[in-house]
Amino acid sequence: MVARENPRSGSQSDRQTGPAGEWRWLPVSLLTELAILVLAAFIGFEVISKVPNTLHTPLMSGTNAIHGIVVLGGILLIGPAHGVIPDVLLVIAIAFGTINVVGGFLVTDRMLEMFKGRKKEGDEP
Repeated sequence: MVARENPRSGSQSDRQTGPAGEWRWLPVSLLTELAILVLAAFIGFEVISKVPNTLHTPLMSGTNAIHGIVVLGGILLIGPAHGVIPDVLLVIAIAFGTINVVGGFLVTDRMLEMFKGRKKEGDEP
């Protein structure tokens, strides 16, 4: 976050005052956002690589729920969005999120089929 000097106290702070004297958070710089993205990707990869095979199915189900929320957020944002670029980006995000949710549920279903017991030849369907 960019630290700016507070005109009232003279100390450095990541907040500044607005016209009415209320506190406003300053925007984060692009470099800071990229650093957070890279660190989050690295930590996420390290955490996921340590998950045992038996926990991948519940983990994928939770990820599907999160992506469902992302798709819902994209649908809610496409209404108030103005302009061609935001509309195109939101449609792409909704499409990729939907593909991810559907694919995740298909893979989860296939993995759950592996845990079901095999039927014997004499058993009824």
